[in-house]
Amino acid sequence: MTSKPSICIAVLAHNEEARIAACLNSLPLDEKDVAIHVIVNGSTDATAGIAGGVAAAARNVTVHIYKKGGKARSWNRFLFDELDGFHDTHIFVDGDAEITPGSIEALRQALHEKPQANAASGLPMNGRKMAYYQQAMRREHGLFGDLYAVRGDFLQRMQAGGFRLPDDVIGDDGLICAMAKTDLGDESHWNDYRVAVCEGAGFLCAPVSALSPLSWRMQYRRMINYSVRHYQNAMISRIMRDTGAKGLPRLLSDIYRRELPGMRPRGRPELFWFDRLALKRMAQAVQPV
Repeated sequence: MTSKPSICIAVLAHNEEARIAACLNSLPLDEKDVAIHVIVNGSTDATAGIAGGVAAAARNVTVHIYKKGGKARSWNRFLFDELDGFHDTHIFVDGDAEITPGSIEALRQALHEKPQANAASGLPMNGRKMAYYQQAMRREHGLFGDLYAVRGDFLQRMQAGGFRLPDDVIGDDGLICAMAKTDLGDESHWNDYRVAVCEGAGFLCAPVSALSPLSWRMQYRRMINYSVRHYQNAMISRIMRDTGAKGLPRLLSDIYRRELPGMRPRGRPELFWFDRLALKRMAQAVQPV
């Protein structure tokens, strides 16, 4: 009987045909103690085919294809509906990120050395705001969805307690960070040191070109999503102060009818338009009575 690898890497990819090969090739392919799962969700491009080509040449890569998109929905489905038992360390990677050498072992070691931590986060290693984000993460014990690790026993406790991310949450990384810091309790249990910032782990983001129309379209959609995330975070914060993560709904849109009437666009000129579009999108998601 072969033992389960101690490390499980989940790569969440949606329409990442331009970056998925570089992402996967930055991971420890063919290492027996590492299982790599590529979760291709809602993709309409060649992401699945490219990932399948890498998997065919490696012994430790499995590709999962979910027709329905959504990062949080796919996170839940993979971990709690399909995975056959948890590993010691679970590492999560965005499909457009390249992981710097040594990061996977560094994350595993960070959780080993800091037993109070439920999660460990990698640092951004490029971009014009790299230093700002690194300092903020060190100060606040933050977590970016591009690269982070979670203890398998923490996920086991989530499953046993019926904890899941809302399927439609944007900003799953922020919610996972909060759940780790509260140890699945309410905000009175908050402890920043339950998330360890791992100095030896890092990721490279896709460069953005100011001259590329595609980059501008992507940034426009991203700004709307950031606004949706802002309003969802306000809802989640109220729940976390009250009941904690056990009070999270399966869909945040289930509480939009109650929450949206008190929400308005922020007054800052650079945010107002995107907030309006976000609130309109959220209102359209409300199910009729």
